[in-house]
Amino acid sequence: MSLRKLVGRLTGRQVPDDFDGTLDNGEYVLASAEVKSGGHMVATSLGLWLPGSRRVGWHLISKASWGGGALVLIEATEVSRAGDAVVLADMPPVRFVFTQSGKLPDVIHDRVTKSISSRHRQDLPGGGAWFIQRRVPGQDGIVLQVRPDKGADDDAVRRVAEQVAAKLSLMKTDLEQ
Repeated sequence: MSLRKLVGRLTGRQVPDDFDGTLDNGEYVLASAEVKSGGHMVATSLGLWLPGSRRVGWHLISKASWGGGALVLIEATEVSRAGDAVVLADMPPVRFVFTQSGKLPDVIHDRVTKSISSRHRQDLPGGGAWFIQRRVPGQDGIVLQVRPDKGADDDAVRRVAEQVAAKLSLMKTDLEQ
């Protein structure tokens, strides 16, 4: 084993040779797996690096499903703000097939699950929405995310999200006193 690989393994910064990303200070590798179509998926303390050089924060993974050596990943994107709440929209699912997944499935499941502090489903005009409190890696505190159904009334989503965020802020202030 080379000195570089030994130091990488000991410091948690060992990345696959074809990894194109750059780890942030304090970011460390938890697991990685080779993707059959090329490149590696690398799970770190801050998120999931997709093949190439793009990291998805754990708080922006809506769903990760495993089966038959493949991962189907649904990533969320931040589309707007409603007070202190962040309104999300799911991107189309993407499927990754691995040569060997190793401990990557367990790490992804653990990190996504641990990022969720609470979740609540609310019926709204035209559909509904999930209200999710999540921890954001590398940041203090919790963020309120709102993931509306397709067809849910945008104004109703925004109004309820602002109200919920305001109530949570008041609760936090009360707890700190």
